[in-house]
Amino acid sequence: MARKETPLMQQYNRVKTDYPDALLLFRVGDFYETFGEDAIKAAEVLDIVLTKRGNGSASEIELAGFPHHALDNYLPKLVRSGHRVAVCDQLEDPKKAVGIVKRGVTELVTPGLAFHDQVLNARTDNYLAAVHWKKDAYGLALLDISTGDFATAQGPKTLIDRLIRAHQPTEVLCLKNDASEFEEVFGSDWHVSRMDDWIFKPHYAEERLRKQFENASLKGFQLDERPMALIAAGAILHYLEHAKHEKPQHVRTIRTLREDGVLWMDRFTIRNLELIQSNHADGTSLAQTIDRTGSPMGARVLRRWLIMPLTEVAAIERRLDAVELLNRSEEMRSDFQSLFRTTGDLERLASKASTGRINPRELSQLRTGLQCVIKIAELAAGEEALIPYLERLSPCDSLLERLQKELVEEPPMNPAKGQVIADGVSAELDELRSLKSNAQAALDAICAREIEQTGITS
Repeated sequence: MARKETPLMQQYNRVKTDYPDALLLFRVGDFYETFGEDAIKAAEVLDIVLTKRGNGSASEIELAGFPHHALDNYLPKLVRSGHRVAVCDQLEDPKKAVGIVKRGVTELVTPGLAFHDQVLNARTDNYLAAVHWKKDAYGLALLDISTGDFATAQGPKTLIDRLIRAHQPTEVLCLKNDASEFEEVFGSDWHVSRMDDWIFKPHYAEERLRKQFENASLKGFQLDERPMALIAAGAILHYLEHAKHEKPQHVRTIRTLREDGVLWMDRFTIRNLELIQSNHADGTSLAQTIDRTGSPMGARVLRRWLIMPLTEVAAIERRLDAVELLNRSEEMRSDFQSLFRTTGDLERLASKASTGRINPRELSQLRTGLQCVIKIAELAAGEEALIPYLERLSPCDSLLERLQKELVEEPPMNPAKGQVIADGVSAELDELRSLKSNAQAALDAICAREIEQTGITS
């Protein structure tokens, strides 16, 4: 007998059709529910109870759920287990809804697309990759949405394999029909997401890039002569929009990865040298052994330097000059270390801010980080060996000024749990706060005014 669908399940199935390969978290009242195969997977990963909706009826289906306020606890577990998770929220107040509540996917979280601190490893990059090829020409695009770093390359499969190994993407996009060949060429130790072939078309890729960068020409990105890299970059931007990350403003340019200047090591060298990961369960990698960095940004840079060592003598000497300066001056080195520990993860905080995913407490951390940037620049002033690194610093004066003036000293994580905007920023807000905290005095003032105007004393 055919399964009878309730209006709620009809709505669920319509949403699920758009995200067939994702585990769908469907908001129902105060809970996120999963149904059918998704419920079975969620119950296993999250260790929650698996039950049934409409038990014994024609509409019977597996069900597993958790309270909506526990999303930040359960979502990372699903993503870390390799699942793509579509979060479907209620888009209107249920009390005001006419008929069934309007719902829609507000975010698709995948291993390669995440802003959540519980999903990300603070000390490593989190790249999403896309690979496309035709005959012997291979194109690669890499994006870390948490920092905005976007890069492309085109070349033989040996180069692309080395680049993939160097950047260790947590998710790789490729054509559905090419997935088996991808595993044959690049190995099976990657989380591969398969995409439709119409996405990997040159004209569509050009359209995606022009929309993102608001640029009529792609020559500045050196993609006009690298069609495979262009298509791979377009696939990533399509995936972003599908995941509700439409036109992220912090993704502002595309780097070109080249063979010159850096040594791109193959998979066997990286594995045998145990640069980033040990070959033994209780072993220690080189990165873990020497990492004494004071900030997450420093840890990520150190791992890039280890896995992509310089080959140009001039660049090596510039780096060694900076190392020699800091090694020679213990006081300067100690001051830098103290500032780096206080700076925090400016890269990822700035990305959260530009996408509207930052909370008030993180804005306070951003303010502290920007204050440290100014102190770092002042400390390094006049040191020729540090000039190449100082050139990359931006004080963001106007942003810092607003944060210092408009944000309270210690804001809460949740804006509903305390004061966020400082006094004096908005006269209207100050008046509303005064009414809230001095309600009786306000009522007494109104009463006195009315008595004076009407002469009625009671």
